[in-house]
Amino acid sequence: MSLKYAILTSLTEREGSGIELARRFDKSIGYFWPATHQQIYRELDRLTSAELIRELPQEEPPRRGQPRRFAVTDAGRATLEDWIGADDEPEPIRSTLAVRVRAAAVTGRTDELRSALEYHRGRRRELLEKYLAIEERDFSSVDPADVRAVLQHRVLTLGIEGERGWLAWCDETLDAVDELEGNTEN
Repeated sequence: MSLKYAILTSLTEREGSGIELARRFDKSIGYFWPATHQQIYRELDRLTSAELIRELPQEEPPRRGQPRRFAVTDAGRATLEDWIGADDEPEPIRSTLAVRVRAAAVTGRTDELRSALEYHRGRRRELLEKYLAIEERDFSSVDPADVRAVLQHRVLTLGIEGERGWLAWCDETLDAVDELEGNTEN
């Protein structure tokens, strides 16, 4: 997927400026599709050039530092709708932690690996707690007929289950390290 579709989705939800988009990415979309502010602004220019979004007229006379506001065009919405049903391949997992485990496998450095696993486990626990708090705050009583709320909750649920999966994997890998260290002490 490209950043283009994440921005089209966000602007379809609500018009906004580049800074507003960056804040939305920081608070929601960025949990599953991170982007820097620079990437967002570059993509806004590309989408405008492709006529998939348009710059909204300024409510006041233009002045330096005034944010430009954007909205999705009909062509942008059609592009987004076509993309929703398109086939794509599942994204491979890119994990530095997995590479660290492989490195420990060839070097035997289980102490360092334990430290990395414990750190990642703590960070995953923090993310899970953040996602669960968002779920409690925003989705504690979802109307099953509210398409937007139900599907946004499903995205959050993917994050929750992903973090639970990572926590289980970290625990199992720490157990394996314990067992390996127990076998080398004999």
